[in-house]
Amino acid sequence: MYSTTGVALEREEVDGDLILGDMGQGMPFKAGTFDGAISISALQWLCNADKNSHDPPKRLYKFFSTLFSCLSRSARAVFQFYPENNEQIQLVTTQATKAGFYGGVVVDFPNSTKAKKYFLVLMTGGTTVLPRALGVNETDSVVPYASRREQMRKAKGKYMKSSKDWIIEKKERRRKQGKKVPEDSKYTGRRRCGRF
Repeated sequence: MYSTTGVALEREEVDGDLILGDMGQGMPFKAGTFDGAISISALQWLCNADKNSHDPPKRLYKFFSTLFSCLSRSARAVFQFYPENNEQIQLVTTQATKAGFYGGVVVDFPNSTKAKKYFLVLMTGGTTVLPRALGVNETDSVVPYASRREQMRKAKGKYMKSSKDWIIEKKERRRKQGKKVPEDSKYTGRRRCGRF
């Protein structure tokens, strides 16, 4: 039987320790040991039942639940994998979320047949967004002022919040309430210069 750990030991280039194990049986590490995890082309093998005793959903859940426990808070785990179909993607993401992770699948070069790569990006905590996929339009398809126009359309007769008319109307309301309000000037309602 061919073992990658055996090859690594023969080369004597390895710094650190090596572990040979089955991902489907869980991760044998203490809680909060790692800040991140990376896997390339290994996750899809948990979707296969190589023996009668192998149940892919249970093996995936065991892997993700033990991985979740050995990762620290606000850690990330990224898996590059090659799913056979959409059902495998659904199975993997379902078991990962059941184990406590959140995140999703990022597809690099989605329109290509050869360069398409699937990444399962999982996070344990915090408020971070999924990374942007490669090969997708780098510029947003929405023009910057289009979102303001949408807000105006949704307001239906009301002034758009932070527009000059809305600010003047609000100042008038506050004056009627007897509150101290700065006088209007030619700069009232103008946007301030851009800041980074």
